[in-house]
Amino acid sequence: MRPLPLLAAAVLAAAGGLAHAAAEQAVGGDVDSLLVLARERHPELAAMRHEADAAAARVESAGALPDPMFGVELRDFTNESGMNADSANLLPARVGATRYAVTQSLPWFGKRELRRDIAAAEGAAAQGRAAATWADLAWQIKQTYAQHYLHMANLRYGRENLGLLDQLGKIAQARYANGLAPQQDVIRAQTERTALAGELATVEGEHEQTAARLMTLLGRPAGVRLAAPERLRGQPAPAQLDAAALEARLAERNPRLAADAARIEAAEKGRALTYRERYPDVNVGVAAMQERNRVASYDLMFEINIPLQQDSRRAKEREAERMLDAARARREATLNQIRAELAESLAALHAARRVEDLASTSLLPQAELTLQAALAGYETGKVDFAAVLDAQRQIRKAKEDLVRARVLQEMRRADIERAIGEEL
Repeated sequence: MRPLPLLAAAVLAAAGGLAHAAAEQAVGGDVDSLLVLARERHPELAAMRHEADAAAARVESAGALPDPMFGVELRDFTNESGMNADSANLLPARVGATRYAVTQSLPWFGKRELRRDIAAAEGAAAQGRAAATWADLAWQIKQTYAQHYLHMANLRYGRENLGLLDQLGKIAQARYANGLAPQQDVIRAQTERTALAGELATVEGEHEQTAARLMTLLGRPAGVRLAAPERLRGQPAPAQLDAAALEARLAERNPRLAADAARIEAAEKGRALTYRERYPDVNVGVAAMQERNRVASYDLMFEINIPLQQDSRRAKEREAERMLDAARARREATLNQIRAELAESLAALHAARRVEDLASTSLLPQAELTLQAALAGYETGKVDFAAVLDAQRQIRKAKEDLVRARVLQEMRRADIERAIGEEL
């Protein structure tokens, strides 16, 4: 009777393992599923969004009036003067006089609005930085996914070639057994297979490293496992790759340029606020004077600060001017860099498309015909074994060139999408 409980426990454990595997979310069959997951769960992206929200929340407080001040002044609290001399006291009704004052600072006209505008521009810059963070993260995911797909394709083609080399080895062994081929052919087939197995081990290591990098880019979310990459995205139509149209989208949508534009606006408002500091701020207040148990009088107060430190003020104005110049120059440099990256990516994408066309229409069909002819010729003794191995290498290279050209197109598309700030 003892095996039954053990069997039941094994069944329950297996069921629990299956349930756990089913509970895990499999992502990675296509790049879109990775992007959705990263947008939802990546911690760095979440941090940038929170910072952008914090900067947006700062706008209202930036233009608010400062809090009013309340003051109490106890005059002659030692009670050493006056007709009713008494010992020292801190009660308002037991001192010589008590003055209550409420004061409010009022910035000069326009200063509050400028501070609010500066905070709004800084909030827009924070939003741009968050968008740029997402654009960079999405670009890294797309690039890494494309490499992951390439490694999987190379593994698949390498394993197909292992099967082909096994077939060649059997043919060479059969011909050697019949005295139709030298033993060197059998040894060479085995050597070629061993070398290919070593290459596959290297590719498998690269595949595991790429998978680990992808999980890191996703933020290593719990309950998620990485599926094998199944497909690349379809390539955009030639009309979508017009250079002038892409440059226009770049200038309008790129998040780095948007952040730079917001910094320029903040610098312009900061310069205007610096020049507005030439005018004084105002303090107004009202006070009541209590003598013993009665209010004896009321006072109104009006103060202004006198802007006498002109050298310091002029230095701040020069600083604001240079900060604005720096912000404008930085945006110009960013625009030039992104335009150059876009042009390079477009040229590389068109080159990869030409390579794909050549590989799919000419190179791969020719390599397949060459291999078939070499196999048939070797079986009849008309072609030596070196020609068969060369044909085998050619077909493997043609397949790898084809998938590499498609992967390069995907990677260059990712470059273009990062430059224009949106999907094609």
